Amino acid sequence: MEITVNSQLKQVSEPCSVSQLLDQLHQAGQKGIAVAVNSSVIPRNNWNDHHLKPYDQVLIIRAAQGG
Repeated sequence: MEITVNSQLKQVSEPCSVSQLLDQLHQAGQKGIAVAVNSSVIPRNNWNDHHLKPYDQVLIIRAAQGG
């Protein structure tokens, strides 16, 4: 299935949860990550249960240090 992740088209297998997507992107288990699907933030405790649909728009934000 085709989805958009941070403005880039990606092909992922169905079914695909937010957790599985992060695994595929080598970002699973990292702290300081927030995920929004179609402009709605998905709480970390729902990542396993939230399944992506074709053409979903996913935004992955990572906290960074700095000042």
